[in-house]
Amino acid sequence: MRRIIIRPFSTPFGELLVGSYEQALCLCDWRYRRMRTTIDGRIQRGLGTSFVEGTSPVIETAMEQLEAYFTGARKDFDIPVRMVGTEFQLRVWDALVALPYGSTLSYAALTERVAERTAIRAVASANGANAISIIVPCHRVIGSSGELMGYAGGIPTKRSLLRLEAGIGADRADLFSALNEEAQ
Repeated sequence: MRRIIIRPFSTPFGELLVGSYEQALCLCDWRYRRMRTTIDGRIQRGLGTSFVEGTSPVIETAMEQLEAYFTGARKDFDIPVRMVGTEFQLRVWDALVALPYGSTLSYAALTERVAERTAIRAVASANGANAISIIVPCHRVIGSSGELMGYAGGIPTKRSLLRLEAGIGADRADLFSALNEEAQ
């Protein structure tokens, strides 16, 4: 029986759990997020298998590309992904992948792209159920008036990722000192 191979991955923004199934990335999510059990269960049920710790070429490539992203050297990812969710969730996640590096979009605007206006809560829920963080850039979705709302890695991480993409403090030391100044 094929298994989902998973491996923890420490980043400057927190610990991710990276997973591959066959030749594709199926998990790249914040390890200590609130919905960890729900997300993991959905992926395992959807693929009809379970997790086993280890590594794979897909995981190693994902980690290399993420490290380059975190230093500002990479803006796009070319890792094969296998998203596991409902048809509606897949439609929302596909729209997220289309959001360019360094840009943001409101939940309302995202909803207009993928569903009826009244489905904003369903779109927000699908955004929150994304299991391939950063690569499927749910951190680029913000409130209509520009406020940062909900993120599996936490609002400070969302802010840091958006600042990284905006070129503010591309050097890690500058990034963290700028964030510390904001917090004070």
